[in-house]
Amino acid sequence: MTGVPPKPVPRPAFTTVTVVPAAKGFAIRLDAKPLKSPAGVEIVVPTAALAEAMAAELRATGGRIKAAAIPLVRVAGTAVDRIARHRAEIERQIVDHAETELVCHRADSPAELVARQHATWQPLLDWLAHRHDALLSVTAGVVAKPQSAASLAALRKAVAALDDWRLAALSIAVAASGSIVIGLALADGRLNAQAAFDACELDATFQIEKWGEDAEATRRRAEVLADLELAARVFTLLNG
Repeated sequence: MTGVPPKPVPRPAFTTVTVVPAAKGFAIRLDAKPLKSPAGVEIVVPTAALAEAMAAELRATGGRIKAAAIPLVRVAGTAVDRIARHRAEIERQIVDHAETELVCHRADSPAELVARQHATWQPLLDWLAHRHDALLSVTAGVVAKPQSAASLAALRKAVAALDDWRLAALSIAVAASGSIVIGLALADGRLNAQAAFDACELDATFQIEKWGEDAEATRRRAEVLADLELAARVFTLLNG
C-alpha cells in the first residue's frame, strides 16, 4: 500500500540574525538582508538593548516567523509604519482618553470599592498633576465630566514629547488599560506592568472577588496584562 508522502518542511526564511550599527541607531540583518517593516521600510532601532531583544525573538523562531512570537518586532513595525505616518491622529486618540478617564470615574458605593478606588487611583492623579501639570477632575458614576482646557493642553504636551518608539508603546498601554493616566505612569516608571494591571482592572477584580471569574474574563485579563508587560518592556529597553 502506497502511503501519503510527508509534507515537505518549509525552508527557513533566514538562518542568522545580527545587529549592526546604523545611522540613528541599530539595524537588524536576517542573513544579509535588512529587517523591514510590513510597509517595506528598513527598521532602525534607537537603542542596542531593544535591537538585541528583537534579534533574540527572531532567532527563537528558527527562521520561521509567526507574528505572535515576535511582539517586539511588531511594535517596531508599528513605530516605523503607523506612528511615523499618523502621529498627530494617534496623539489625539490617546489624549481623548482623558475625557472618559478611568481613574476619574469613581463608584459611590459600596464603601469598600470606593475606598479601594481612592487608595489606588488618587495617588496616580496626584502624580499626574505634579509630573505633567495636568489636574484632572473626579466624578462619581459613568457620566463624563469635562476636563479643563489647561489640563488637556498639558497632556497633549506630555504625549507630544515622546518619540515615535515610546509613543508606540504608550498607545499599547493606553489601549489595554483604557487610561491615559495609567499609560503615562507606566511610561514614566511610576508603575510597573503588574501595578498598571491592578489599577486598570481594579473594578473587575473587585467583582471577581465577590462573584467569581468566567473563562472569557480570564482570557481578556490575560491579554490586558500581556499588553501592559509588552509596553513596559519596550519602555525599559528604550531606556537602556
